[in-house]
Amino acid sequence: MTIFVSNLSFNIEDDDLEGFFTDFGKVTSARVIVDRHTNRSRGFGFVEMPNREEALAAIDALDGGIADGRAVRVSEAKPSEAGHRRPSFAK
Repeated sequence: MTIFVSNLSFNIEDDDLEGFFTDFGKVTSARVIVDRHTNRSRGFGFVEMPNREEALAAIDALDGGIADGRAVRVSEAKPSEAGHRRPSFAK
């Protein structure tokens, strides 16, 4: 199950994000999304947990919790809409 985590502090890194979820079960990946030009966190990330029950328990426990001084939002990730991509401005 993919979990969406938003309102992350810009100080949170992948390992920190993974650490928030490991108490609830196995984490197969945790990634803070960064701006490709500045390499700075965009304030959100995704966590993959293979066990749905463990993932739901993590969402329930962590949503609204404080991480590095910020109240984070944690929810099940929604699939992206097909064809919904930013336009390319490549030459």
